[in-house]
Amino acid sequence: MEKLKEQYIKEVIPALTKKFNYKSVMEVPKLDKIVINIGLGDLKENPKALENAMNDLAQITGQRPVVTKAKKSIAAFKLREGANIGCKVTLRADKMYDFAYKLFNIALPRVRDFRGVSANSFDGRGNYSMGVKEQLIFPEIEYDKIDKIRGMDIIFVTTAETDEEAKELLKLLGMPFKN
Repeated sequence: MEKLKEQYIKEVIPALTKKFNYKSVMEVPKLDKIVINIGLGDLKENPKALENAMNDLAQITGQRPVVTKAKKSIAAFKLREGANIGCKVTLRADKMYDFAYKLFNIALPRVRDFRGVSANSFDGRGNYSMGVKEQLIFPEIEYDKIDKIRGMDIIFVTTAETDEEAKELLKLLGMPFKN
């Protein structure tokens, strides 16, 4: 799984330097971290859902998730401040590259009718967000062992200054964008 990191060093850095005319290797954008978040709306009805979601996330990423808590109370959602509302994992360094490789080459091609990810999900500062509708696209998750199909948000945080630089970086790393 070290392929993606080697590819970044051998292919991505020279390609980005040539396209954007960087003077130094330190200017070349790189992947900073990947944050994977699972939000649970049904936690009140099913208290065991958080534990199951954390187990799924731990299997997918190889890292123990952190429980996320509500920042403020919202009466319409029957939500209290400090209540558990989901879990997240922040991947860096080798685990980040391993997850990105697995997502681009194994998980996303398993999505039914997959034609690529949207190229419009950049935030204006060089970060990319995408959603996955079900955790079953990852090979670690067995269909018989899950209690409920859950989606997740995946955020790619880069050191790029602009969306154009970040898009080129992700494309060179193997992100399958729609044409």
